[in-house]
Amino acid sequence: MFSSSQQEKMSLSASRFLWPKTVFGRRIFVVIIILVTLFLYVAWCVVDVLDLSHGFGTTDMLKRYTQDDIGLNEQLKFVCEENFQDTRLYMQDKRQEDWKNLSMIYFVTPTYPRKEQIPELLRLGYTLQHVPRLHWIVANDLSSCNPYLSTFLYRFHIPFTHLSSPMPSQFNNAKAKPRGVSNRRAAMEWLRSCNITSGILYFGDDDNTYDLKLFQEIRDTKRVSMFPVGLIANYGISGPVVRKGKVVGFLDSWVAGRRWPVDMAGFAVNLAFMTEHPNASMPFVPGYEEDYFLRSLALKLDMIEPKGNNCTEVLVWHTQTKNHELTTVQISHEYLDNRSNLGLLFESLSNMGVAKASDRGGERHYYISFRHA
Repeated sequence: MFSSSQQEKMSLSASRFLWPKTVFGRRIFVVIIILVTLFLYVAWCVVDVLDLSHGFGTTDMLKRYTQDDIGLNEQLKFVCEENFQDTRLYMQDKRQEDWKNLSMIYFVTPTYPRKEQIPELLRLGYTLQHVPRLHWIVANDLSSCNPYLSTFLYRFHIPFTHLSSPMPSQFNNAKAKPRGVSNRRAAMEWLRSCNITSGILYFGDDDNTYDLKLFQEIRDTKRVSMFPVGLIANYGISGPVVRKGKVVGFLDSWVAGRRWPVDMAGFAVNLAFMTEHPNASMPFVPGYEEDYFLRSLALKLDMIEPKGNNCTEVLVWHTQTKNHELTTVQISHEYLDNRSNLGLLFESLSNMGVAKASDRGGERHYYISFRHA
């Protein structure tokens, strides 16, 4: 074993061995170091330019996340119902005609069948009912159209498109499922198929809570606007860091190598800008949907428009409802016909996917006692 003094002497002698002994040799050595540094810097810049121009680190990644799965769910997309008529007379104490010059907001809501689906869409629908110039795209993760959902959407009197957009079957048994991706991709495909190239695109989940001011803020988005989202992971917030009116970074408790560590509800895109990038898409990669979508738009930091009073206000909250299993209530058949309200009530609940009634029981049995008059 060597003492510390001996190790220092050996290290010093090694460094002297590497350092040229002549003045000319030292100059050449310094020039080589500078050239190597410049080469590495230029190489980094080239990679960064490719990354920004294609939206991904390499063309192979671009192909992997867009071209290879470009037909995964588009071929499974069905337009179930469309309504382009806005039958609301008043919105926010103004007549509909007073809002006619505003840009249209295309509000994309991915959803899937569960007990909480209809209650959450009901809450969201009555929020959107106060928003002028809005087209609601509801994409349901279901292999067929749900007639009840189509009828349900008419009650809000706002324009809507109901899509059936099931997640590709190869992801059904995946440990981490890319939920919502097929829905959002189907919505973007619908926009392209309708040749809609103006307006604002916003991805709004059905379990979030929205301040009406948010819609005022995003409506004038030129390319991509961003804003904080509340109740995200450990920090309780996710959003841009803004200095002197410019986005300079991001605050998020889960970065994981993402260039754009933002929540899906934390940005809006101008459709004219998205049209400039016809390959813009979203990959079936859980946790990286937002990041790669924004990369596919060739987004740069100086393009981002901070909203919400320079990102000091929270206008959208990532609230989540606890999911409950579908239950079957055991009720005698004599109460499921027209002799009581329970028949119609449970027929409606069954259509909503909330609960079922059966006189033969089910996986979970519930007994109700009745007092006879």
